[in-house]
Amino acid sequence: MQRGAEFSIMAERGNELMNSRLYGSEELLATMAAAKIRDRRSPKVLIGGLGMGFTLRAALAELPKGAQITVAEIVPKVIEWARGPLADVVGGSLDDKRVKIHRGDVGEVIAQSDVGWDAILLDVDNGPHGLTRTGNDSLYDVAGLARAKKALSRGGVLGIWSAGPELGFTPRLRRAGFRTEENQVRSSGASKGARHVIWIGVRA
Repeated sequence: MQRGAEFSIMAERGNELMNSRLYGSEELLATMAAAKIRDRRSPKVLIGGLGMGFTLRAALAELPKGAQITVAEIVPKVIEWARGPLADVVGGSLDDKRVKIHRGDVGEVIAQSDVGWDAILLDVDNGPHGLTRTGNDSLYDVAGLARAKKALSRGGVLGIWSAGPELGFTPRLRRAGFRTEENQVRSSGASKGARHVIWIGVRA
């Protein structure tokens, strides 16, 4: 949906998934993770979910020229919109030579990966509690976290964005072998807006 310069992506039942005015927490997902791998000259980063490109843009701003970023997006229309009506919002990020777009499920990329990602950033389906696809829950269950850990390099980072708290998820990350921080942040990135949660887990 569009109203003037404001864009909103909605789920089928009218739930708003993202809005072009509120993106601070999506940027923080990238900046918090990038801070953990700042000493790596050519980091390999996997982003699950393109959305409006805010996490990607922040990652490009934080990561070095030698970085390689793969963005997995399962909804073809989202990629189409990023090159169409949302082009100004995405800001040319898809044309950066460090970026590769994978049209498909980020869970499959993780499961089949032999890359040794330095960071995996997940902004999929509003967090650990699925909203649009029940299949997304498998990213956040015990087996899914084990797959993510296996796909990460030593000391690699798993960053997860959520629209709200998820009881028991922090202990689940720790049991999976991640040194974990649970961060309460604002959707605007400042002192206003809805409260979101970002988990940063470092592979122990």
